[in-house]
Amino acid sequence: MTLDGKVCVVTGGGSGIGRATALQMAREGASLALVGRTQSKVADVAAEIESAGGTARSYGLDVADFDAVKSMVEDVLGAFGRIDVLLNNAGHSSPNRRLLTSTPEDVRSVIDSNLVGTIYCTQAVVPSMLEAGAGTIINVSSLAATNPGLLGGMTYGAAKAGVVNFTGFLNAEFSGGELRASVVIPGEVDTPILEGRPVVPNAEARATMVTPEDVAEAITLIARLPQKSNIPELTIRPTTVRDISQETKFA
Repeated sequence: MTLDGKVCVVTGGGSGIGRATALQMAREGASLALVGRTQSKVADVAAEIESAGGTARSYGLDVADFDAVKSMVEDVLGAFGRIDVLLNNAGHSSPNRRLLTSTPEDVRSVIDSNLVGTIYCTQAVVPSMLEAGAGTIINVSSLAATNPGLLGGMTYGAAKAGVVNFTGFLNAEFSGGELRASVVIPGEVDTPILEGRPVVPNAEARATMVTPEDVAEAITLIARLPQKSNIPELTIRPTTVRDISQETKFA
């Protein structure tokens, strides 16, 4: 199975896991719609795909803006006629990770980008998937969802736990086979989000981590499965378990 002829929407497509997955999907023949807060970043990835002979469009928007998300989906459907796969990957964390240091702005922005945006994008694409009788939703969560602690932080872990629950809800509501949802739960991945940690991991620590390309392989595996099969939950984590006690203590 490949993704030849499929149309895939990737949020957070300008860097990290989103960029790596978009490039992987394009290599397998998919047409891409790349969504990101910074237009220049997703435009660069779209240009990279097109220079390699692929097809891509880019959209600079906030996934927590429902009207902007709806407009983007309408444009994608107008251009390609269908959406086969939605990858909800957009999200960020905050340097303030504790209960009493997290500001209202921290809480709102982290929940908006990780959870609210995931829900809004899904609401926008599902009607066309139901009309087509098939569709795949892949949500990116984090081990912070299942292993709460100071390293992941209060709000980020809670938002990502919501993503896991939301994925299960989708499979419960759409249990007739017309729609399938998967959640990918990465451990430490060497992406730009690490720069927001109270202690930024050094090169030695990053060398032990999962790469964005590793996660992209896992996501693409889910996307290319026949519609009758699903991987509801997939965890990918580093083989090496590193000592994070000092980082946690500082956080």
